[in-house]
Amino acid sequence: MARLSDDCFAFGGTLMSGAEALRLVETRTLPLPEVETVPLAVAVHRILATPLVAPLSVPPHDNAAVDGYAVYFDDLAPGAPTILPVLGRASAGHPLPGAAPRRAAVRIFTGARMPEGPDTIFMQEDCVEEDGKVRLPPGLKQGANRRRAGEDVKAGTSVLAAGHRLRAQDIGLAASLGFGALPVFRKLKVALLSTGDELREPGIALPEGAIYDANRYTLRALLEGLGVAVTDLGIVPDRRDAVEAMLVRAATDHDLVLTSGGMSTGDEDHVKAAVEALGRLHFWRLAIKPGRPVAMGQIGRVPFMGLPGNPVAVMVTFLVLARPLVLRLAGAREIAPRSFRVIVDFAYRKKEGRREYLGARLDAAPTGGWIARKFPRDGAGILSSMVGSDGLVVLEESLTELAPGSSVSFLPFREVMD
Repeated sequence: MARLSDDCFAFGGTLMSGAEALRLVETRTLPLPEVETVPLAVAVHRILATPLVAPLSVPPHDNAAVDGYAVYFDDLAPGAPTILPVLGRASAGHPLPGAAPRRAAVRIFTGARMPEGPDTIFMQEDCVEEDGKVRLPPGLKQGANRRRAGEDVKAGTSVLAAGHRLRAQDIGLAASLGFGALPVFRKLKVALLSTGDELREPGIALPEGAIYDANRYTLRALLEGLGVAVTDLGIVPDRRDAVEAMLVRAATDHDLVLTSGGMSTGDEDHVKAAVEALGRLHFWRLAIKPGRPVAMGQIGRVPFMGLPGNPVAVMVTFLVLARPLVLRLAGAREIAPRSFRVIVDFAYRKKEGRREYLGARLDAAPTGGWIARKFPRDGAGILSSMVGSDGLVVLEESLTELAPGSSVSFLPFREVMD
């Protein structure tokens, strides 16, 4: 089970900054200790538990980068064409047996092991073969078109660090080194639930005053994209006893409890009080928009994060806080999403001391870089703004007024949803 250290997340005032909350996630949460070995074919998105050290070099031998003719460079006539007999053939998986003869060319194909002796390869397009001989043009440099052993990876090199989240290219690299399985941290087990008497499952008829539960489906998709095991506990009614009972159940045999809704101060918002009764809250309400009523704490010693009820606020708080927490608990080394600078084409005003996130799409700027164009409508409940955006414009706490042409930070959805 994932655990929090006893002294973590000291409450930092009425409104903690999002940056401070993320810093606490990064420095005070403890990753899972359990390690398992999984087949390479199913290791993508898992977190590597130990450094991956190359047991061999890639490529393991010198080989041909092109189809052509392998020769001894010293056999070439300087400044004039050279005609050599073609003696022998080497192709991928079928090396030339023994050493190649001097003053001869070996027909060779891309990926073939370099014959013993020759050091240079002519591309077949530059040569003319006729009657068992090949005419080689002058001017080629010694060692041309020859891939060296270990050119990609040298044996003994640490190629992936512990805590690295495995991507498709990492799987390919591991395969090239001969690994059939990899040591990874056990999958994080996350209990997911929504709260609200108004919520209904998609696919059924809506009674008067009800809405479909979009948040749970959004969060499940985001969690599964991180490679965690999700237990969907459904919708919990707005009753204190029901919320407490479900949180107790959720904290049993799970590494993290994640909820949406019920985090504000209304009479029907019971999650905050339930968590405080069962454990403790470490922060509640952040200086961010959307998503101020977001909380983190623990139920017993199981980490808890409560996200707001509005769907855009759910996405924003998941991407900037819950996702880093999930990755940290899962053993990842890098958990903070990476952003880049863009130019905005819109004006905007905001309160000082609060970080805001705006959905925007990107267009290529004529002079290079990107232009961020704000989605026409914004608000914590406008989920279509997330669908119509490429990511989030991030407005720092010190900013109060944004003018067209300003440079801002941009968090792309591809960075946090892949």
